[in-house]
Amino acid sequence: MVKLSIFLYSLLLASFFNVVGLRVPVGESIVRPRSHCPACGRTLSARELIPVVSYVVQRGRCKGCGGRISPLYPLMEVATASLFTAAPMWVGWGGRLIIAWTLIALLAIIVVSDIRYMLIPDRVLAAFAALFLIERLFLPFLPWMDMLIGAAAGFLLLLLIAVLSKGGMGGGDVKLFAVLGFVLGWKMVLLAFFLATLYGTVIGLIGMALGRVRRGVPMPFAPAIALGALTAFFFGEVIVRSYIQLIT
Repeated sequence: MVKLSIFLYSLLLASFFNVVGLRVPVGESIVRPRSHCPACGRTLSARELIPVVSYVVQRGRCKGCGGRISPLYPLMEVATASLFTAAPMWVGWGGRLIIAWTLIALLAIIVVSDIRYMLIPDRVLAAFAALFLIERLFLPFLPWMDMLIGAAAGFLLLLLIAVLSKGGMGGGDVKLFAVLGFVLGWKMVLLAFFLATLYGTVIGLIGMALGRVRRGVPMPFAPAIALGALTAFFFGEVIVRSYIQLIT
């Protein structure tokens, strides 16, 4: 019952995260206007805003104009709710769970934003950086020095890559890794970057095989970053220990 409650409540939160990821990058309010069809502009009723259910019932179409609704939104809702529900099993019910949920929320928003606009909003990063800082004052976190070095390492590593690649890495990715370094610490942020690169390569190859990605055309990197960061946060210590045992 507890898991079901978390899943249902986090579905509602995930729907809100979609709104934030869609509106903040283009300077729109997350409160007004009410949710509407992007094709015809019709204001959606409450029955059309039920996470996942409305999409399935309407078969991915607007009831008014029949315009197609992107499957990104229900997929992100299910993925986010699943992560919120699984997090207590991975980190327990202590203060670290609040940090985990905050991290999931951040990554859900930036994935939607990056896929939709190829942009990671500074306002979102600043808001979550402040939230993590506040949480650090009251919840069990990493040592301050580890967090500060992690933030610097994440920022400088991505900045170096952005400079060397002459724009191949976006400024939003650089700032995002600074925030991730603050949460993960310097060891785990390096692991997160390695994993993000690995995930990004796999996603790119699959996309090319399916004809969705073309060589030389930029693709959103936030989904790979999110996968790398979450893997490092939840399973990084196990991965590092397993690797050390393998090479010794």
